[in-house]
Order: sequence, then C-alpha cells, then structure tokens
Amino acid sequence: MPFLAARAVPAPQATILGAPFDATATHRRGARWAPAAIRWASDALESYSPLQQRDLQEIRLADAGDLDLAGADSATAVERVRAAVAAGIGLPVLLGGEHTVTAGAVAALLDRHPDLGLVVVDAHLDLRQDYEGTRWSHATTLARILDRLDGGRVAVLGARAGTRDEWTRAGGLLAVASTGRLPQAAWAALADRPLYLSVDIDGLDPAHAPGTGNPEPLGLAVDDVVSLLGVLRQARVVGCDVVEVSPPYDPGGRTAMLAAWLVREMILAFAR
Repeated sequence: MPFLAARAVPAPQATILGAPFDATATHRRGARWAPAAIRWASDALESYSPLQQRDLQEIRLADAGDLDLAGADSATAVERVRAAVAAGIGLPVLLGGEHTVTAGAVAALLDRHPDLGLVVVDAHLDLRQDYEGTRWSHATTLARILDRLDGGRVAVLGARAGTRDEWTRAGGLLAVASTGRLPQAAWAALADRPLYLSVDIDGLDPAHAPGTGNPEPLGLAVDDVVSLLGVLRQARVVGCDVVEVSPPYDPGGRTAMLAAWLVREMILAFAR
C-alpha cells in the first residue's frame, strides 16, 4: 500500500522511501515494521490539511516503496539509504526504521548541500561514539553525522536522556533544548541554510506516542512539533524523516497514525 495520495508521477516533488531496519535497536525492537504501519495508517487521513490549507493531491508525490535492508548490518543499511537518497527523488521523506538510517540520508544531502543544517527532535542525544560493539547504531546516529557535519549547524529539540559524556559533547552543538522551541540564535544560524529535519517519535511525550522502542517521560506535545513545522516552513528543508515508531508496542495504532499525520504535514510544509 503506497502512502496517502502517492502515485506514479514524473519528476516528483517529494518521494516517500521506507527504511525497515532495526538491527541495532535496544529495549523494544520492532521499528522494521514501521514503514508499512505508517502507510496503512495514512489511508485513514484526508489528503487535505486544514492547518496548512494545502492538499497532497496538488503535489507530485511518489512512494518508492521500501529499501531491501533485510539481513543488512547497520553500516550497509546506512549506505543503501545514502545511495537511494543520492539518486535524486525530489524532497526525500524517509520512513524509519531505527534512527541509524538518518545518517544515510544526511550523508547523501551533504554531498549535494555542503552547507546543510540539521534539526533533530529526539529524547536521546545519540552521541555515543560506539554502542554494543559497533560505531553504527541508533545510539551513535548523531555522533556519526558529526563526523562530517559541523556541530555548529545542529539543533536537537526534546532532548532529555543521555550519558554524562553525551551531555558534555552536546555542548559543541548549536542548540540543545528539552522543549520544541528552536532558540532565536539557533534559528538565525539555520534560517538561510538548506535543512534536514529528523523526527524521532520518542521526542514526543509517550502519552502521545507510546509505540516506540525507548519511550522517555516528559516529551513534546504534538502542538510543539506543529509549531516547529511552522517555523521551518519559512526555511528550505531539503529532506526529512520520521523514525523509531515500533508497531508491536503501539496500542490501537495511535503512534503510527500520528507519524502518518506528521509525514503529511511535513510534505505539505516542505515540498516546493
């Protein structure tokens, strides 16, 4: 089942790409089933957003299906995501999968936009240098991105979990906030750059999004993310994702529905 309103179109303005991968997930695995669950949930949505007064039917939206990541190790999965995004598919909209897959999309867009900035919604800092014997893990995602991207171009919102060492490293980032509000100084530094937005669903309060691998109390409200999208709509977002939905732990499919709704709003906000 393709994502809501996606169809075969020439020169798509935006393309959905599934990355069903959770090989390094800890605590509660299951994010590999998220792309299918999010597509299924999207079928219950209208293509029109009264919030933005735009309709997906007005956008050339394609769904490229899922990458073949079965049995891949994390480094291979990241490379396959990078290659798919590098192929040039309009605005890439990645459906994770664990957060590790974001590193592949960012790598591809960095090749195209060397001045890329990054805005992350995440409960966790993901700044460990290695985790459980690998340098490519959902817990090292931001650390691997920072191997290529200057921390002065990275803002993390909704952050409320990490080791003492990670919080120390986070001092080198442009902004780290437990809220969903992008500090004014950070916005000034990012507004004129091409941007990538990564939404780890555990950045939201688990009361709104319980279906995730590592839920963390005291997260963002949905309105916080909506406000962030309104701010970023004024910039040039060149790629985005929603990751870490875990359908086996999603009562009634409420987290997948929220993720599908967010994907619709992101496409409408950012597809040019």
